Amino acid sequence: MRSKAERHRAIQEIVSREEIGTQKELVERLRQLGFEVTQATVSRDIAELRLARVSLGKGRHKYALPSMELPEDVYEELKRQFGLFVKDVDRGGNILVVKTAEGHASGIALLMDRLKRDEIVGTLAGEDTILVVVRTEEGAKALEEEFGELLVAGKMRL
Repeated sequence: MRSKAERHRAIQEIVSREEIGTQKELVERLRQLGFEVTQATVSRDIAELRLARVSLGKGRHKYALPSMELPEDVYEELKRQFGLFVKDVDRGGNILVVKTAEGHASGIALLMDRLKRDEIVGTLAGEDTILVVVRTEEGAKALEEEFGELLVAGKMRL
């Protein structure tokens, strides 16, 4: 059986590349990829991923990933992702290592990049690990504490 994290990643890829207009279509598409899902599961996934149903015109719709234009939206999504997929935050000097569920590092690193924080020089993501390069060791300590709080707060919400 495949994990929820894998299913969420597949849903994000599907809706970013295809015109999926109904939950039934998404269930069928996931089943083609080898996921054993029900419509109720997909309905919960859509809510958790905060997918939006957007109009294509002429009565047609499709699911889309949430847009995050405001910094507050990015931070809220980062907080949510931490609660769902981040396992640990560690620091060595001015570098943070963020461990995630398999397949979620790149999405979370993208959110970190979108924060456009001066203290973050950049991120590098693998499959389940993110390296966050911070300008100073003091900045890394502060960011480690902030990310640790996001991790705890996110877990408490679940």
